Order: sequence, then structure tokens, then C-alpha cells
Amino acid sequence: MSEEQGDGSAAELAVDIDRDEQAEAMTLEQRQEALKQSRWNVFLWLGIAVLMFGFALFPMSFDEDYDGFTNSAETDIGLVWGPSLPGEDFMDVPLTIDVKVQNPPAAADVHLAAYALGEKDCGQNLGTQTELARDGTDHSYQYELHEDTPVAGGEYTFNFQLDPGHYCVIVQFVDSNGANIGTSGTSMTIEGAVYPNQVIAGFLGLICLGLSAFAFIGAQRHGESVKELLEGDLETTETKVLATIANDRITAGPAGPPSASGPSGPPGSSGPSGPPGAAAPSPPPEENVAEETAVESSLAVEPVDATGVTYEPTENGFFFAKLADGSYEQTVYVQNEDGSYAPHEE
Repeated sequence: MSEEQGDGSAAELAVDIDRDEQAEAMTLEQRQEALKQSRWNVFLWLGIAVLMFGFALFPMSFDEDYDGFTNSAETDIGLVWGPSLPGEDFMDVPLTIDVKVQNPPAAADVHLAAYALGEKDCGQNLGTQTELARDGTDHSYQYELHEDTPVAGGEYTFNFQLDPGHYCVIVQFVDSNGANIGTSGTSMTIEGAVYPNQVIAGFLGLICLGLSAFAFIGAQRHGESVKELLEGDLETTETKVLATIANDRITAGPAGPPSASGPSGPPGSSGPSGPPGAAAPSPPPEENVAEETAVESSLAVEPVDATGVTYEPTENGFFFAKLADGSYEQTVYVQNEDGSYAPHEE
């Protein structure tokens, strides 16, 4: 019953290990997929952010020449849109007017003035609106004056911040009081640009840029997790291999019997090992150790005298004296007829 329980536990353990490995593989795949998705999100949101910023910087352009009948350069720039609230705020739409003067009026007190009037009909008489703009009491009617006297070939720039609405732009030569002093002989050209998408597209671009940054952070985290899982898997595989090798060694056991301790035979060439003229016996090779042991065990019990010396016979009828401490005398003995031992004499 215990063996069956043991086999069942081993099977359950193997199933659990397989499930853990499958879960680890699924987790790694999911991490890799999340890493791939995060990288795509980085490029996606970054690309959208670039498009939004480009759209924000794309202007609505216009240009106009000087009109000798009205003694000004007037144009309808159309509808300006944006999220700005009435009044001056940071969400106002930028308007830029560049003026190139070819022939200014021949007068002592001459200046350039520009109007941005929130009117749909630019063909009507706008005298009242220009006076309102010079007063500066209404953000929908704006006025800007260049103090420098314009010269032929000079270029001058006006900048306005507009609320959403329909606008007319007027540029004139005026005196210090703002009165129009242009004549039919004067000339200039104006070029302008309105950026109605700057606030909206710029805001969306910042959002996309932030999402790209968050996606980049997420990609970094997923990348670190994938790296840790891959390194952990390699380490686990190496550990398993080392453990398998160790188990195989333990199962195989020692490679052979332990080496025998003590002398493997009588004294060597340092003393006589046989009768005169006989060569000293060489130590037996390792492969014959077992055979020699069997031969020695088959011999008769070696005689031991009162001093504890044991006389070991050799093949030629000679004996070696083995002392009690296990060492050998460097003298060869012969056995007398009465059974006693005496040193061999040449």
C-alpha cells in the first residue's frame, strides 16, 4: 500500500512539475508578447505625436497687396477656430503678419499700423471698429502700432493672439494718432499666417508623447522580466545537468577497490633479496595483486619466534624476517634442520 502511495505521489509530483514548466513557458511567451506590444506602442504613439506637432505648426496662409482706393492692405482671413475662451488667455490662436514696404508716404510722421477685427463682412465701413481696436477695450478688436518710421525695402512683423471667430486684417500707413495717411503712390505687400490648430494639435501631441513615454517604460520593465526569466531558465537547466551527473556518479559507485596500505612485498634493491648472484625480486604488478594474495593465503602458517619476528618463505627456499612493526630486515635467512633460522652466508 505504501509503494502504491509512493508511486502515486511521484506521478502527481511529475505532473505538477510539468504544469509548472508549462506555466513558466506561457509566462515567458506572454512577457515576450507584451514586450513586443509595448515596443509597437512606443513607435505608434511617437509617430502620432510627430503628426500632431506637424499639424499644429501647419499654418493657414494669406497675402494681400496695397489698395490705393482704401489706402490700405485689407483681407478676410476667414474663420479662426480653437478652444480659447473669450478674452486673452494662453489658448489664443497666433496670428503673424509680415509687411514689406516698397514705397512709404513722403511725410515726417509715418508709422505702420495693423488691425485684427472680429468681423465677418470686411467690405463694410470699419471706421467704428478701428476706433474700438485703438481703445483696446475689446479683445475681439486688436490694434498694433510700429513706432519706427517705415523705409523702402523694410520688413516689419505684427503678432496677434486671437479668440475663435471670423476676422478681417487691415494694415495702413498712419500718423501718431492712428489716422490713415496713405496715398495712391505708396505701396506695400503683406503676408500672414494663422495657426488655428496649434493649441488643439499641440495638446494632443503632448498627450501622445506622454503615452509613448509610458509605453517605453513598460517596454523596459517587460524587457527586464523576459531577461530574468531567460537567465533563470538557463540557470535551472545547468543545475539539472549538474545534478544528473552527480546522481550518475553516486549510482555508479567508486571506480575500483581502495589502494592497499603498507608494503606490497619484501625489501627491494636496498638489501639482498635472494641467494648470491640472484636478482632482487621485483614488486608484483597491480593486476596480479589478487592472484598473489590468493597464493600467499594458501601457504602454511608462517612461523613466529619468541621475539615476534615472522619468517616469510620465498620461492628459492630463503626466508625474509618480518619484524613486529611490519618492517623487514635486510638479511636473508635459511632454515636449519632443527627448524631454527640463521642468516644466509655466502
